[in-house]
Amino acid sequence: MTTYSLLIILGSGLVTWLPRVIPFILVRKLQLPDIVIRFLSYVPICILTALLVQNLFVAKLGEFPNFNVEYCLAAMPTIIVAVLTRNLMWIVVSGMAFMAMIRYFLI
Repeated sequence: MTTYSLLIILGSGLVTWLPRVIPFILVRKLQLPDIVIRFLSYVPICILTALLVQNLFVAKLGEFPNFNVEYCLAAMPTIIVAVLTRNLMWIVVSGMAFMAMIRYFLI
């Protein structure tokens, strides 16, 4: 690995890390109004839902979106685990396990 490659990897990591950490550092010292805190409590749900729906469908230009069968099959039992456990770690692990089983046994 060359020095240039190492610097590119470190720089990429830094510019990925900084925008995620700086807001936490800045907001930690501030007292946010209740309405802002209430609004921010919905943000993770909105982002996760958008990511989930984006991956469940395959969009092609000029066509109606189709289901991504692998992801839909993995999402169903994962949603059941989410409702039963309400534990993010179990949701992520079960989703990865279901996806691995689908890819190993069905595709």
